[in-house]
Amino acid sequence: VQLQKISNLMNKTMKRIVIFFVMLAASCQLTFAQGKEDWREKMMSEKIAFLTTELSITPQEAQLFWPVYNQVQKEKDTAMHQVFRSYKALSAALKENKPAKEIDKLLTDYLDASEKQRDVENKASEKFKKVLPVDKVARLYIAEEKFRRQQIHRLHSNHQKPSGRTH
Repeated sequence: VQLQKISNLMNKTMKRIVIFFVMLAASCQLTFAQGKEDWREKMMSEKIAFLTTELSITPQEAQLFWPVYNQVQKEKDTAMHQVFRSYKALSAALKENKPAKEIDKLLTDYLDASEKQRDVENKASEKFKKVLPVDKVARLYIAEEKFRRQQIHRLHSNHQKPSGRTH
């Protein structure tokens, strides 16, 4: 009887511990996801402000441009994710020494995904030309690259450790 009480108590304690760790893990995951989403929203806000300034977008142009831009971004993201997925599958197949026939299929999938990504990029400029003058479309591509480089520079400068030396 005493042994059964101890066993029941241990089971209840283990259940509580498991529930605690499940809740802790879920909480950490939600916090991480929220942090990632906050970062993405912040970066997109910065990008919108940057592009608006760089392109001198008028309020009238903005009404037409931003919905098209957002749709193109979704298409680019989808295409990029497909390239990443097919790359990972191909890379894994090579590491696992899969048969040549399977690798050939995965290689074709990767090349098709890459081609689709290029198609999305190529069609984007035509969509933009319908809502902005061609010079602003050209400046858009330059501004996006400029913004990307600024973000990379910011990332690198935030991760560099001070050397303690002055130049």
